[in-house]
Amino acid sequence: MPSDPLPDWVLTRRRAIGDAIRAARGARGLSQEKLGELARLDRKTINRIEQGTHSTLLDHLLLIADALDVPLAELVR
Repeated sequence: MPSDPLPDWVLTRRRAIGDAIRAARGARGLSQEKLGELARLDRKTINRIEQGTHSTLLDHLLLIADALDVPLAELVR
């Protein structure tokens, strides 16, 4: 992680990705807990990603996209 504060656009994009994950999860009727189980991630990790409060790993995004059965590109537009 860079030592300087991240540009605002990065934080905005992070929140937009979280919003897309939340919307896809909601459209499938999944709780954060269930998505976490399907993606093999902790519910807290799902929550942090959806809230956009923490940086995430590409691997986590790939696991989430797979669990939601959507292309990764749909989540990171």
